[in-house]
Amino acid sequence: MEEYQLKSIIDRFDTEGTVKSVAPLGAGHINDSYKVLTTPDSAADYVLQRINHHIFRNVEALQNNIFRVTEHIRKKLSERGVANLQDRVLQLIPAKNGKLFYRDEDGNYWRLLYFIPNSISYEEVTPALSEQAGLAFGDFQSMLADLPGEPLAETIPNFHNMESRLATFRQAVKDNKAQRLQKTQQMADEIEKRAEEMCLPERLHREGQLPKRINHCDTKVNNVLFDKSGNVLCVVDLDTVMPGYVLSDFGDFMRTGANTGAEDDANPDNISLNMDIFKAYTKGYLAKAKSFLLPVEIDHLAFGAKLLTYMQTVRFFADYLDGDLYYKIHSPEHNWIRTIAQFKLLQDMENKYDLMRKTVADAIK
Repeated sequence: MEEYQLKSIIDRFDTEGTVKSVAPLGAGHINDSYKVLTTPDSAADYVLQRINHHIFRNVEALQNNIFRVTEHIRKKLSERGVANLQDRVLQLIPAKNGKLFYRDEDGNYWRLLYFIPNSISYEEVTPALSEQAGLAFGDFQSMLADLPGEPLAETIPNFHNMESRLATFRQAVKDNKAQRLQKTQQMADEIEKRAEEMCLPERLHREGQLPKRINHCDTKVNNVLFDKSGNVLCVVDLDTVMPGYVLSDFGDFMRTGANTGAEDDANPDNISLNMDIFKAYTKGYLAKAKSFLLPVEIDHLAFGAKLLTYMQTVRFFADYLDGDLYYKIHSPEHNWIRTIAQFKLLQDMENKYDLMRKTVADAIK
């Protein structure tokens, strides 16, 4: 999109200063982001984002979630006496019509946020960064444990619901649209072998034992901003903040951050669970989260790592059977490679499960 068009969209928001330039920011897979520089230097800079309304179909509910979450965190930080709140929590800029988004003539949805200056994000995961990320996400959940009002909207319904994911998978097996099941039947059997175990959280929830809390649902290290000294500033990318089980957030970090290989590593020998990362994140997370977690939640954190890895195995494999309709692929077998890679990580977690549980138990002492 041309810069003059982007500037006309920015003009729909209640900003300060004069827009000097608009340039692409990052390489997000879902939303399109732009950095907005303004003059004079004392004026705030911004991040403009085009929201992917094909994925987030209820933009008003999405934005309301983010507003409620960020305002509550801002209140909590203020009560702690934290300075520079503008750098410590995301802040939405309202449109001039009072809404938290602007819809253009083509039906695209846009939002504007303050840009957090002098912040750093990391892609590479180390034990030190993992502990800091654990502190960040643990504190994030802790501050939101008493969010008042009705539950947040599910921005992607059943996102981490294993029963729902298995129903989709079983339909993919039944339909076999891409005629790939015959050569991959063994993987379908391995998935079914674990299905009952992996639906445990949904059963515990129905029994009233496992609560749903406010989850981030994308707990990657690059969704934490740090200052130049390596201290946590804030958690970002709040599109998927919604009700869920804390073990899912814990597990999602381990699935991505503690994998010694790539998510789509073509060599399964590269893949294993890095226990140094697991231990460091667990230490940081529980330092902040243990004050509000129930024993049943703590007891199932290690299970969460298996669960989210299994869930992603199921999702990649279902898409492969469907003919690659959801995930972007770089080769015809890309989703199959992803499936194998995730399953290898799951198997390593199964082998290390007792050690994982012990690590959690030791961290809570």
